[in-house]
Amino acid sequence: MYRIEGLAKLAGRERYVDDLPLQDFLWGMTVRSPVPRGRIRAIRFAKDVDWREFVVVDHHDIPGPNEVLLIERDQPVLAAQYVRHMHEPVLLVAHPSRDAVRRAVRAIEVVVDPEEPVLDYRKPPRPDQVQYGSDNVFKRITIAKGDVERAFAGAAVVVGGVYETGAQEHVYLETQGMIARLEGDTVVVVGSMQCPYYVLTALMHALKRDEHRVRVVQAPTGGGFGGKEEYPSHVALHASLLALKARRTVKIVYDRGEDLAATTKRHPACIRHRTGLAQDGRLLAQDIEIVLDGGAYVTLSPVVLSRAAIHGAGPYRCDHVRIQGRVMLTNAVPYGAFRGFGAPQVQFAVERHMDVIARRLNMDPVEVRRINLLRDGDTTATGQVIRDGVDRIRLMERAVELCGYHAKRLDHARHNASDATTRRGMGIATSYHGSGFTGAGEVRLKSRVHVAGLAGGRVEVRTASVEMGQGTLTVFTRLAADRLGLAREDVLIAEPDTGRVPDSGPTVASRTVMVVGKLVERACDDLRRQLELGRETRGDTLRDAIRAWHREHRGAELIGEAVYKKPPGIEWDDTNYRGDAYAAFGWGAHAAEVEVDLRTGNMKVLDFVAVLDVGTVLAETLARGQVQGGVVQGIGWALMEECKFLGGAMANNQLTNYAIPTSADVPPIRVVFVETPFEHGPQGAKGLGELPVNGTAPAVLNAIAAATGTSPGNIPLTPEVMLDLLERGAGTAVVG
Repeated sequence: MYRIEGLAKLAGRERYVDDLPLQDFLWGMTVRSPVPRGRIRAIRFAKDVDWREFVVVDHHDIPGPNEVLLIERDQPVLAAQYVRHMHEPVLLVAHPSRDAVRRAVRAIEVVVDPEEPVLDYRKPPRPDQVQYGSDNVFKRITIAKGDVERAFAGAAVVVGGVYETGAQEHVYLETQGMIARLEGDTVVVVGSMQCPYYVLTALMHALKRDEHRVRVVQAPTGGGFGGKEEYPSHVALHASLLALKARRTVKIVYDRGEDLAATTKRHPACIRHRTGLAQDGRLLAQDIEIVLDGGAYVTLSPVVLSRAAIHGAGPYRCDHVRIQGRVMLTNAVPYGAFRGFGAPQVQFAVERHMDVIARRLNMDPVEVRRINLLRDGDTTATGQVIRDGVDRIRLMERAVELCGYHAKRLDHARHNASDATTRRGMGIATSYHGSGFTGAGEVRLKSRVHVAGLAGGRVEVRTASVEMGQGTLTVFTRLAADRLGLAREDVLIAEPDTGRVPDSGPTVASRTVMVVGKLVERACDDLRRQLELGRETRGDTLRDAIRAWHREHRGAELIGEAVYKKPPGIEWDDTNYRGDAYAAFGWGAHAAEVEVDLRTGNMKVLDFVAVLDVGTVLAETLARGQVQGGVVQGIGWALMEECKFLGGAMANNQLTNYAIPTSADVPPIRVVFVETPFEHGPQGAKGLGELPVNGTAPAVLNAIAAATGTSPGNIPLTPEVMLDLLERGAGTAVVG
């Protein structure tokens, strides 16, 4: 199946925010805090600038509460008296000339009396550094299963480890951008985003308007990866405030430096493992501590911690598990959503730890996993019974077969014994990822989808799910066409516009295909029901019935509707974190082959295999691309993408010194899908988007550990760090 929007993108016809034609508009920009923490004493405007030419907005111009409405209301739209991180927005400036507004921003000085910031999330704050609650903890979560300490008392072996993961920048192709204009008394925002209704809610709150006086439209979006989940609300609010004051259209588009410096990143994490084992390698007890850096404001940190904690024990069976997680305030630029949403951090830790265990027990890492991988009938750390029919051991064995694991290990042993300058190794990692929102999240969202029968006989799918490069338009078109027996040309996908489409939830959390796609099918069924047609009625008969309905009901809309209902048997206790965390899990096994240069510390991934079970694969080319892209993103996080911080802000905020993988860094990536249909997903499909990231980094580092005999515990593992490990002959992961 061809990609619906592919030709427009390939030919350069797709119009992103900065391409949209505008007349008589202003450019907007942001004046930001120069320090990570302190009280604003003064704002000084340079005297050689004619400020009458500019529109200037501060916190006094906000009609409603000075709050960006999300999980909590702690983050201001514009700082008033106090700043909590570098680059925090303080003022907004607009002018018809982009160059003029850039010069104006540089001509405004925000004078701050600095206070001592918190810059290390791993250390408890001093009393004068506490800025949230009594201890700077945004959120705590505990998951408990069985009797952990009693199990440790009976363990033959106890293995400990500490693992750290760094921040990661999204590097979406298109930077953050929004256009705000007035249509009568309605504020209309058009921009690059993943969640139109998040933006709508934030605008209604801070602008003190109801849904009839605010409208949000998603423009074609050049990538998101979570970076356009919550952050676009900030840009939309800023553009809207300037437009309201100027009574003119305002465009804000970040350049790459501002985008890298001021926007959210993946949460840094420190994860401690203490594991009790039988002599044969069976897991008896897991004691896991997860600490995340949340940055200066809560943003989405509680749900990132939630997913991290639920996935923290890995895809393994263990009767005695304790997971304690917390996310800490620091005076860093706030962290937020990123592909995987907390799961990649903890699965890096558990998968590296499984290899550390294997070395301690003198066992093959594959064998340790084979002994412990979840089987149907086993329970996860939250007590969820796994009974989806997936053979997780077979998935791993398939990856082992495809990469030639056993033969290559022998080849590598010979190579490493004879070559003076390079070392080669193989690494394995298994992974899983829950599809959709955690626990009762999908029930609370009450997602809704419409499928409209149009007067000409075609249908239009109306959802708030966005296309951002992952294939939503293509998959929804296929689902509706297949369900109704129509040609794909007879299915239109509505532009995500809160004035036209219902709230089907955000485009996040590997939920779009499984959750919203199923609603598309059900809405198609409802459309057919309203036409009093059976499931066997298809094609021309259906189109004729739609046309006839419109002739009879002139001026009315023919709408099939579906509202989310949880699958039967799903129960979740959000207070105690017990029960069915997700309606379904995707499962994966990754294998990496690497070569390490002992002279330079450079590491190259030579080959990569990904075997995944995500239910029915609806569009294999798109799905394969999703996996390959996720693997590349994981390789970058593992080996290259180092965020260097100064005062809690990214200091290397240019693509010249924040390195991401190029084609020269990417190995052949072989992708295999094993399909076990999920009965409550559309055509049997589950979520896919985030799973490929989870196992990539640990597979790569496990291969490096095997090649070099070191035990790296932190990522990114740069050549400089690798050389240090080689000199010391060991890593920092194993502590007991």
